[in-house]
Amino acid sequence: MRKSLFACFVVFPLLFLSCRTDFDFVVKTGTLGFSKDTVYLDTVFSSISTSTYTLKVYNRSDENILIPQVKLAKENASKYRIMVDGMTGIDSDNSGIGDGKVFENVELLAKDSMFIFIEATADINDANPADFLYTDEILFGTPNNYQKVNLVTLIQDAYFIYPNRENGIVEGVDFGFDADGNVTQVQGRNLSENHPINGNELVMTNEKPYVIYGYASVPVGKTLTINPGARLHFHAQSGMIVQENATLKINGALSNTEALENEVIFEGDRLEPFYSDIAGQWGFIYFRDNSKDHEINHLTLKNAIVGFLVQNNAGTPMKIRNSQFYNCSNVGLLARFANIEAENSVWNNAGQAAVALTFGGSYDFKHCTINNNFPESSQAALIVNNYFEDNAGTETAFDLSKCDFTNCIIYGSGGKNIQLDKSDLKLFNYSFTNNLVRISDGDPYYNSALFDVLRNQQNGNIKNRQPGFFNLRNNQMNIDESSPAINAGTPTTLGQVSTDILGRPRPTPPSLNPDMGAYQNAPFPED
Repeated sequence: MRKSLFACFVVFPLLFLSCRTDFDFVVKTGTLGFSKDTVYLDTVFSSISTSTYTLKVYNRSDENILIPQVKLAKENASKYRIMVDGMTGIDSDNSGIGDGKVFENVELLAKDSMFIFIEATADINDANPADFLYTDEILFGTPNNYQKVNLVTLIQDAYFIYPNRENGIVEGVDFGFDADGNVTQVQGRNLSENHPINGNELVMTNEKPYVIYGYASVPVGKTLTINPGARLHFHAQSGMIVQENATLKINGALSNTEALENEVIFEGDRLEPFYSDIAGQWGFIYFRDNSKDHEINHLTLKNAIVGFLVQNNAGTPMKIRNSQFYNCSNVGLLARFANIEAENSVWNNAGQAAVALTFGGSYDFKHCTINNNFPESSQAALIVNNYFEDNAGTETAFDLSKCDFTNCIIYGSGGKNIQLDKSDLKLFNYSFTNNLVRISDGDPYYNSALFDVLRNQQNGNIKNRQPGFFNLRNNQMNIDESSPAINAGTPTTLGQVSTDILGRPRPTPPSLNPDMGAYQNAPFPED
């Protein structure tokens, strides 16, 4: 039986001790007041505990009262657990901690109140099959005169992917190599084409969400295909690893409703609204050396530590199209000597950098919006370099054969919003053409010749003019007709990127040029 709620609050009884022991209590029922008549616990996945919710109970009378019973209607069969005024209730299994189901003779002083803490762990099979609601009641009083508070939880079924455990040892998957060249592992397991419960895990659909514990590994030489509308939820310290010669194909599509019915979504496994925009809830998607031929379409990834970590991928360039990466606690896209083409995609807010293209490589970004207003002092929207320096100060350089940004918005609040860091030992080929950027004119860092094209607004670049995003806080990076990005792009990209991230056509010359960024302008929605 789950006792996590009570373990968290074992100190609470001490807070409710009183120096007086001479209070007189009257047995009384039917006179209590409540902060709410129904407690709605937010949606949770089957067999995963909810957050803890509170109910306040009031004694508004002038008498100290004794409540004969406070209990869950289903008693020990209930999937709810409650703590009443710091107490855990009757201990039916002699575990040393009450079950959180039944309480007797609960005292409440005159004109006083008490808290009840509530949580649940229910399986989809416990829920009503018609609406997937799991319900119970908290009863106060006696069988002839109960007052009731309803409890309601929506249970969502899911496919669960987690490592096996045998003799206390948790299954692992290959992650990398240590300093001596030995293989290192993290907790996780390979996805299977014929899993006994989940079926073919290498083709993910929108039938049910997928909840991942540890790292789900795409095996060597295999392809994971994720179809439109699929939802992947990652537990804390969990993620995905795409192994050598393995491929990830995300086949999201344009959606017609605000429910994003065709978007593929990667996020954490806490469904409560409080967690909807908290960074760092889960790990990362790691593309190991020589993984290959990745195609990412209409993906929304949010609240990771690192969104994508792409390292020395092989084959054709990774193609990222019409995708969004939000609220990563470290980096949205971290590339190491990678080969990436990105179109109509958005990166917003990360603790260190929205996009970091490191150790050289080859990159081509067209009509992308890269912004970083994360509440840190040193965050950047974009970092580009072509070398690595170890702890001893030894520099290893790599060729940056191509790093092109065309018709992009690269903005943010960081002091060094765009960082270019070059080793002369290897190639450092880059270009900025028709972009809206922010750089700090008064910072000597930007006096370097590397920034001439931006500082002097050459090649159609515009600096230090607010893009006019609709709502940065809510990751709504669309622009309207007042933005300086309007008609400021070059038409050379139209053959490849003829529509924007929402599928709206970009204008064709000679009448108009396309807008910069992932979105064509449109009037903002009214409140």
